[in-house]
Amino acid sequence: MLKSKVKPLNDILKEKLKPIVRQIDEQAYYPKEVLQAIGEAGYLSSEGKTLKETAAGEIEVVKQTSKYCMTTGFNLWCHLAALTYLRHTPNKALQQRLLPKLESGEVLGGTGLSNPMKYYAGLEKLHLKARKTEGGYLLSGVLPAVSNLGDGHWFGVIAATEDDQRVMALISCEQERLSLKEKVSYLGLNGSATYACCFEDVFIPDEQILSEDADTFVKQIRPYFVAYQIPLGFGVTQAAISSMKKHENKQNGCNQYLPVQPEDLVGKLKPIEEALGNIFQHSSADVKWEDLLPIRKDAAYVTLEAVNTAMLHAGGAGYLKNSADARRLRETYFFMNLTPTVKHLGKMIR
Repeated sequence: MLKSKVKPLNDILKEKLKPIVRQIDEQAYYPKEVLQAIGEAGYLSSEGKTLKETAAGEIEVVKQTSKYCMTTGFNLWCHLAALTYLRHTPNKALQQRLLPKLESGEVLGGTGLSNPMKYYAGLEKLHLKARKTEGGYLLSGVLPAVSNLGDGHWFGVIAATEDDQRVMALISCEQERLSLKEKVSYLGLNGSATYACCFEDVFIPDEQILSEDADTFVKQIRPYFVAYQIPLGFGVTQAAISSMKKHENKQNGCNQYLPVQPEDLVGKLKPIEEALGNIFQHSSADVKWEDLLPIRKDAAYVTLEAVNTAMLHAGGAGYLKNSADARRLRETYFFMNLTPTVKHLGKMIR
């Protein structure tokens, strides 16, 4: 049984996340304890709720987390992607075995679907191959970057079979013949626990198969996959707006002469937030991938405008390497290139 919410989310973020944000950004520190605390407090529990009700609450958690640190918000998104796979899988034994542990934060998860999402958009070939064997599959290939991984973590993958089908599995980081190489040479997001994953005939038992029809399964999970990304931008944008307001009186109010003001960004952000809220909170219709793509794209571009504008409002203080405004700028360039990237979105929306 999951614990009930024992502490307000903002209290958890203030106590556990705020003190380590610079450590995450500058020292590639992985904020595992923050993710665990959010789960332990019950904020990721789906008990007694529909999928849409669960998602609405979790979208808000990602947004609030990203106000403090988008790296941690991104890690949370990775974990929510893994939860999405388990919530939709027809493999009820696997669901019962792992879903409660992931929702409580006892076990953490990642996505592994960057390459498959590009494959389904016609941008890349699948990197993983699956060969049927007794009791499961043998997986081979390399995923160049999978985030939110570590000891005891799980992540989803999709591999092409010999008969031109696709199968989706949930992988343990402890799987034999799976090797992980950490990647920390990014402009930002180095605390995201990102690894290159090399599969050398890794045996995946049938018990870990999420779906043997990945093509159909992806259509069910990808709306949530994208929906949980959107509040990353909302959180960063709101933090950038707050920063601008703090600098209003800087140099005798000189920022008033800049072309973009905080209220302009508030006006642009509000309808995007309302569009996402209407899908999850006010509509009885199924969540549709096509409805989310323009919202995801709009969120990316308003976030980029917000962090660029905040740098101008901050002036010299924002140009310091360890400034929060500079960190949000670097985080946002990652958000623009997070699968589906803005280029990827443009191709799909046209």
